[in-house]
Amino acid sequence: MQITDSILAIKGIGEKNAAFFRKLNIDTVASLLYHFPRDYELMPKAAGVREGAKMPGGKTAVLATVKTKPVVQRFGGKSKLSFDAADGFGCVMKVTYFNMPYLASNLWIGKQCVFYGTLTQKGATYLMAQPKLYSPESYEEQSGKLCPVYAKTKGLSDAGITKAVGSALSQLDENGAWQEEYLPEELVKKREFDSVKNSLHTMHFPDDRRLLQKARERFSYEELLLFLLSVKSQSVQKTPCKTPMQDQGEMEALIKKLPYKLTGSQQKAVEMIREDLCGGFYMNRLLQGDVGSGKTIVAFLAMLLAVSNGYQAVMMAPTEVLAKQHYEQIKQMTEDFGLPFKPAFLAGSSTVKEKRQIYADLESGAVNTAIGTHALIQEPVSFQNLGLVITDEQHRFGVRQREILHEKGGGMVHTLVMSATPIPRSLAIVLYGQLSVTQMTDMPAERLPIKNCVVDQGYRPSAYKFMMEQIRLGRQVYVICPMAEPGVMEDLENVVDYAKSLTKIFPESVKIAHLHGKMRPKQKNEIMEAFASGDINILVSTTVIEVGVNVPNATVMMVENAERFGLATLHQIRGRVGRGSEQSYCIFMESETKDKKNERLEILNHSNNGFEIAEKDLKLRGPGDLMGLEQSGSFSFRFADIYRDHQLLLDASADADELLAKDPHLSDPKRRGLRERLERYQEDGYLDIL
Repeated sequence: MQITDSILAIKGIGEKNAAFFRKLNIDTVASLLYHFPRDYELMPKAAGVREGAKMPGGKTAVLATVKTKPVVQRFGGKSKLSFDAADGFGCVMKVTYFNMPYLASNLWIGKQCVFYGTLTQKGATYLMAQPKLYSPESYEEQSGKLCPVYAKTKGLSDAGITKAVGSALSQLDENGAWQEEYLPEELVKKREFDSVKNSLHTMHFPDDRRLLQKARERFSYEELLLFLLSVKSQSVQKTPCKTPMQDQGEMEALIKKLPYKLTGSQQKAVEMIREDLCGGFYMNRLLQGDVGSGKTIVAFLAMLLAVSNGYQAVMMAPTEVLAKQHYEQIKQMTEDFGLPFKPAFLAGSSTVKEKRQIYADLESGAVNTAIGTHALIQEPVSFQNLGLVITDEQHRFGVRQREILHEKGGGMVHTLVMSATPIPRSLAIVLYGQLSVTQMTDMPAERLPIKNCVVDQGYRPSAYKFMMEQIRLGRQVYVICPMAEPGVMEDLENVVDYAKSLTKIFPESVKIAHLHGKMRPKQKNEIMEAFASGDINILVSTTVIEVGVNVPNATVMMVENAERFGLATLHQIRGRVGRGSEQSYCIFMESETKDKKNERLEILNHSNNGFEIAEKDLKLRGPGDLMGLEQSGSFSFRFADIYRDHQLLLDASADADELLAKDPHLSDPKRRGLRERLERYQEDGYLDIL
């Protein structure tokens, strides 16, 4: 067996199991081995109820016997299974399961189990919700070990995935079919990393946390190194501009016509961009602004200066929804203020006829402003006189994609990249290479701060009641779930089932729709447009709405399984509300009912400032944070997290500088594996396993 083989080559995996693995995008031996656990649990020794309740923090294991008949209660599309269980000393705890009615058939009075979960005490009552169930014998085998917890789908268990991984590792050992080391030997020694083979084994079967942390660092470091090598090798150097633009007062004239006053941060950013465009070098600037800080109007002002000087300007956005929003805004401003923009919208959904006309108009100069998606970098697109390239949410594009757009101006173009991801300045400077960094921290004065609350499952009925009150007032609601469809990671909410359950809770007059990234672009656009126009009252979505359309009428955001998202992602999601004149609210719903507050969610609860949140997140994270469903929400990293791994980021940056100084093209045979891996990374924009 080779590491590139199908997972069917692994002993014990047949077509039925392979189908389950494919739901997790696992179809080769390599993709299985790199399907790292999302968390690890140190299974404590099973104890009695009182002893378990005294254990400090986290989860505990209670050996108890079912005392009362399990009862299932149903409300709306949800269910609640409850019963009492008593330990050997007669101490009783109340056990509850939500949306797992099928467990009733496996539990009966007198059955002894180990209940593994969070045990809380309220007065004289002990409570445990959603515990994992084990037989006493099977739990004894795992007690005291670090057990991996994987992202799963229906039909796969942690034990099943662990067994498949173990079998694959054994077969590779027998065949001697391990891939060669791709990190240069000098870096492996310098950073004291173990081999790929040993590191993969440790990720799935850790002996202790220290070795596990070092293995995780190895894979995160590799990803950061590839990213930084891409940035540093492709960075646009300061290039002299022989024909700088001339400011004839166009920007200032538009600023005076706007129905609002620019913030101090916006004014500062506009001035810096003006100096760049009218200076002696081509601009290469990052505009980093918090959600809702007003980056778009700053970008439009830059485009105005470009087209007023006879150049064409392009803005590329990662989603068609966002690109269409920018296009409609600039078209409306052109009509309202008599601006010289001649805009065109280009996306994958554009018809063949529309595309042909836009290609011709861009080449002839009849269109001087193009706004769109990846369609802008397709081969037929050429410009008469491209002078300014703006990339929105630039980290969502691959290095090569951004480079292609730059090349369409012959490399002699001004470049502005925008990001709403708040990153501490110290890390932004490293991540964005040689870009000049401008941060916008002020928020428009007319915006009311979002009111936040972090709640547990017990608050759910009150949350639904509040949502209904807002809908009666004519407002709209977002509900965010971490998963798109049922069958993947069943302990987490998914948008398809959740939307169905809401139809049983809310009146028929309340229009409910769902949205996720697996839908066709046309379908997603139709749903977002319907929500924006007010035809949908509640939109249940994944984080695909993170960079969605502007809906000022949406005043409530509820995030399910909130503790499973990175802080930056949650902050980005929250930015979808609070965009109108009415008070807005964000409800972070935790998965479990716990006495102890989630420290990270409390940061969001008390702050709406993205940069402040980023700094606190940077301080809060550390080596103890091994894994997570989502990372920081920044960049498309698979393993790395710029907050938790900030020191690794700095190390990788220094190593990338040293490598490129010695060997700019990585042409040394000793660096062949790294060079080949880097080439795939630059083409795809993410870490390619093989």
